[in-house]
Amino acid sequence: MKCGKTPAARLCGFLSVWAVILFTLAAAVYGTAGDGGLLAAKMLQYAPPETTGLPEAEYPGTARMIAGYLTEKEDTFQYTFSDPEGRTYVCFQSHEADHMADCRGLICLAGRLRTVFGGVCLFLAAAGLFFRRRTAFAGGMLAGLCAAGFVITGLLIWALADFDGLFTAFHRAAFTNEGWILNPRTDLLIRLMPVDFFVALGAGIMIRTVLAGLVTAGAAVLLRFRKGKAGTAEISEAGRTENGGT
Repeated sequence: MKCGKTPAARLCGFLSVWAVILFTLAAAVYGTAGDGGLLAAKMLQYAPPETTGLPEAEYPGTARMIAGYLTEKEDTFQYTFSDPEGRTYVCFQSHEADHMADCRGLICLAGRLRTVFGGVCLFLAAAGLFFRRRTAFAGGMLAGLCAAGFVITGLLIWALADFDGLFTAFHRAAFTNEGWILNPRTDLLIRLMPVDFFVALGAGIMIRTVLAGLVTAGAAVLLRFRKGKAGTAEISEAGRTENGGT
């Protein structure tokens, strides 16, 4: 019975790590996309008004609209404003709105995955307690962390060596059309969101994901350490009992 349960406990530990990492990643992506204040701050930092043509006073409203649209709180992707002379400006063209509709689908998928992986985390944690194989469960967690670390390290190396290549590969995999290829001379959207803007947001998302992995690693080590101490205590107690009986 014990041998039969040990592989299942290891598998649960392995999968629990990936569930935690994917939950954190999905939650970070969805939370970042829906944070209008963060988007406005990063736009101003990496796409100032002198390069975009958008007045600084309109950045917060534009960012709130984008965040609301991506998280389905706004129905339409468009922002208009008026200058002191009363002239009205429409910011985005139809092909920019079409691309953001594709992005909206990805962000909403991240929101749904956040819920799914959160549930999976709870289920696997409960399964680990059910199996009562803490050492095996912790061993599976450590194996999962090693695998996740390998993947994350590979992506980080790729990003540091050729972020444009990684950026392009992601867009070609995520979108079935080339609507994401915009012209900075005519399209405000790409001027507001240059590559450095995505690098900054991506770094924040990655930091949260790595921190979740480190916390999980600490839990796995603690689980193995406590189990190891408990096993040693049991052996010592058994030895004292045996010596006392002889």
